[in-house]
Amino acid sequence: MKLFVQYFKERWRVLATGAFFVGIFAVSFRLYHLPIKAVLYPTMLCLLFGMGVMLLDFRRVKRKHKLLESISGMTDVLTNSLPDIEGMDDADYQRIISCMSQAYNDAHTMAQRKYADMIDYYTVWAHQIKTPIASMRLHLQNEDTALSRKLALDLFRVEQYVEMVLAFLRLNSKSTDYVIQTHDLDAIIRQAVKKFAGEFIERKLRLQYEPVNATVITDEKWLSFVLEQVLSNALKYTPSGSISITWEPEKKLCIRDTGIGIAAEDLPRIFENGFTGYNGRLDKKASGIGLYLCKRICTNLGHGIEVSSQVDKGTCVTIDLEQRLLKVE
Repeated sequence: MKLFVQYFKERWRVLATGAFFVGIFAVSFRLYHLPIKAVLYPTMLCLLFGMGVMLLDFRRVKRKHKLLESISGMTDVLTNSLPDIEGMDDADYQRIISCMSQAYNDAHTMAQRKYADMIDYYTVWAHQIKTPIASMRLHLQNEDTALSRKLALDLFRVEQYVEMVLAFLRLNSKSTDYVIQTHDLDAIIRQAVKKFAGEFIERKLRLQYEPVNATVITDEKWLSFVLEQVLSNALKYTPSGSISITWEPEKKLCIRDTGIGIAAEDLPRIFENGFTGYNGRLDKKASGIGLYLCKRICTNLGHGIEVSSQVDKGTCVTIDLEQRLLKVE
């Protein structure tokens, strides 16, 4: 109905012109005292014929409209699927559309090339930066002073940021390296905790962890990355107190801290890319990408992840490791 109203509005000039001609004939016949019926009869015939022509034209316009709607989102085949040219206007419009389509394809190709170059550069950079990091770590291992321990912790943070860059690049690549197998969860937890042992000791934070004696179906490398990111955040925002790792019913791994917590208004957005919230404004170095990567990885692995928190009381990150979708390779 909406299309018919629009069609009628576009054709009102033709209808008004026809009515004007009928009026001229009626006035002329009236002035010459001729019977008006002589005008009404051909007018009715012309009206019926005109309605038939309009209906056929409306069907043509409707088909054309539906075709244009169907190809409106198909940029690659746009120029090949346009309706047949029926006039100069159609030819002009199709020429303009062809030029715009070509310009879009050129811009899209250029953007893809630039993006691929950027990904290649950062991938190479992330791998190359590991060499001087490893060299610095070897030099620091020869010393056991307060300064060397502090530098080792800072260097570990740098390694984490590099791994974060690599994880971000891999997540957005077309190929993945997931290897889904049955793993001992304690081995993955201990591996993640061991990397932060120096920071626990340096910060005098307690770690409460008892073996969970559980196996899970997951990718060991990617789940380790998630645990490391969660532990890193817990350590970053826990100035004193403890961090606990517990195994809850229904295969849920919970990592709790006694840190500064997360504001209630920030909780719904903590998994958004780049969102730092109130804590991020306090910590100017926060990137807002860690939990975003954790959410993406858990989704890809078929795991769930949730966060509950209270300001000044701590935060609990729950990872649901109940595997319902993926199978062992």
